[in-house]
Amino acid sequence: MRNTNIIMTKHFIHSAIIFMTLMLCPTLGWAEGIKLLHGPYLDMVQENNATIVWVADKPSVGWVEMAPDDGTDFYSVARPKFHDTNIGIKRTSLIHSVKLTNLKPGTRYRYRVYAQEVLSHKGAKVRYGDVVATDVYNKKPLCFQTNDRRQTETSFLVLNDIHERNDVLEKLLKNSSYKDKDMIFYAGDMISHFTHDTTVFKGFMDTSIKLFAQQKSWYFVRGNHETRGEWANRFQEYFCTQQPHLYFTVRQGPILFICLDTGEDKADTDIEYAGITDYDNYRTEQARWLKEVVASNEFKEAKYRVVIAHMPPADTQDAWHGQREVTNKLLPPLNKAGINLMICGHMHEHQYIEPNDSHDYPILVNSNNSSVTAQTKNGQLDVKVLDLNGKTTFHKTYSER
Repeated sequence: MRNTNIIMTKHFIHSAIIFMTLMLCPTLGWAEGIKLLHGPYLDMVQENNATIVWVADKPSVGWVEMAPDDGTDFYSVARPKFHDTNIGIKRTSLIHSVKLTNLKPGTRYRYRVYAQEVLSHKGAKVRYGDVVATDVYNKKPLCFQTNDRRQTETSFLVLNDIHERNDVLEKLLKNSSYKDKDMIFYAGDMISHFTHDTTVFKGFMDTSIKLFAQQKSWYFVRGNHETRGEWANRFQEYFCTQQPHLYFTVRQGPILFICLDTGEDKADTDIEYAGITDYDNYRTEQARWLKEVVASNEFKEAKYRVVIAHMPPADTQDAWHGQREVTNKLLPPLNKAGINLMICGHMHEHQYIEPNDSHDYPILVNSNNSSVTAQTKNGQLDVKVLDLNGKTTFHKTYSER
């Protein structure tokens, strides 16, 4: 009997040691499963395609399930899967980006994102771990609508120079009735320095995702502060992820938006850039692209053409190099092309520049504490500037050109 008690005591102690070891060393057992850290969020919704981005906390493969918004239960049939791939290989990454193609204009789609942890990949053997996905059982599936040039009217909102002030961002969005707008544009300098992806998400994206970015068309036009910091060259991993450039066009209803990337505000030789920038050549390449845009049928067929850029042009004696580059390279292709309005930021104050010798269209410079809201109606583009309290401080209408 005594021997039996000794054996049982030793067994109990051995079991307790194993239990404590597992509790203190989670890598040996009961490890925490994979999680979605940020997102998903929409990235560049167009008429026939849309990109979805999300971030997991562990190296993983990712995919999107998509379904029409037809009232059927998401679980009623197996939904098609669209994988995050590159050159035919599923990417193992923390951040995932999937472009959904062959979509129909003006159509609502539901979606769900997945990430499955990749524990190891050696030769032809891949060990997979847990799977995480957005909820379509306890919540309504996330949903978005593609753009449509056949839509007779549209509306949009522009914000800029938030510099990681989430309280200001949320206040401007809500006082601008962002839920009623078809599109939202961020016109640069949403952060101050791109030092890590947490800068982006804590600075403005988590707030944007919470309010609208999972289900509403929105677009990020890079500012000069997004070009700064050790992660600046990774910008396209998070925004414009499936685009050839950071400058682009977007069509919605009667408006063609021409979104420009104006680069840095000082010369490439400036000590602040440590010899790592080449924005003069970048803007020269962009000017060639812009000439092609102006010559396109899509440009000519649009009733309104709105340019969105971070830095406004300037050619006065005290103008900085970057703004002079905008004036000399990016404005000429737009002149005599029928631009209705150019919207910029950067200056942290409201300015309205009438047409002059360098540009034959007006330029609205939005401050860092106001929003630009606009809508088309009865052959007019109605534009307002709203302050932090939603009060209209500027109002003007523009006719079709």
